[in-house]
This record gives sequence, C-alpha cells and structure tokens, in this order.
Amino acid sequence: MGMAMYSDKVMEHFMNPRNVGEIEDADGIGEVGNPVCGDMMTFYIKVDDQGRLSDVKYKTFGCGAAIAVSSMISEMAKGKTLEEALKITREDVAQELGGLPKNKMHCSNLGADALHKAIQDYLEKRKKGGESHGR
Repeated sequence: MGMAMYSDKVMEHFMNPRNVGEIEDADGIGEVGNPVCGDMMTFYIKVDDQGRLSDVKYKTFGCGAAIAVSSMISEMAKGKTLEEALKITREDVAQELGGLPKNKMHCSNLGADALHKAIQDYLEKRKKGGESHGR
C-alpha cells in the first residue's frame, strides 16, 4: 500500500487539514462512524443569520483519506447555505480531491453524512422552538 495511490490534493489536505477542532457552542453536531474501518467523524457547524454555514469544524479519527475528506468537506461547506451544503455528495468530494482509491470511497461517504447530520441536528433544534442560548 503506501500513499502513492492518493492524489496530491488528498495528500495536501492530509498533511495540512483545515478547520480541525471543535466549536464550543455549535449550532449543529453530526457524528458518524464506520465500525468496519474504525473511522469516526464529528462535524460541528455554526449558522449565521442568513442561514449560511459561517463555520465548520470537525474531529476525525481515521485514515489519511478520512482526514483529507473531512478537511475538504469543511472547506466546501463553509459559506454555503444549508440547502447548498446538503447537496454536497461524496462524488463531489472525491472529485474535488482529485479522486479517491476505490477502497477509500467509504471515507467520503462518512464526511458527507457527518456534515448532513450536523445540518439535520441544527434544523431539529430550530424546530423544537428555537431555544437560543445567550445572544
């Protein structure tokens, strides 16, 4: 194996992942895991008054591809509206990254799922009567 099968873009995001971390008072949190490969991703989002993702952060435990995917998705989602962010597919991510090896495509699934889950979480919370903390 080795890293030769990864595109430069994947390697670049793996070596220098963007937006890593946690958002203390996140508006939405999405967590997904793949028990088979042990990859775990948690996405945190902040939504501004315009309904755009003003901040996206994540914590990812997993292979290089999982980390690169999380990084790329956070970049793609930032500044997008919720509708736009919900349209991000694993194919979009893999394409942006210059392709992923077949056996790593499941990593890109996880990333899109975790982002979508965080958005769903935010929408659920809003539905529940929008308890706003502080502000």
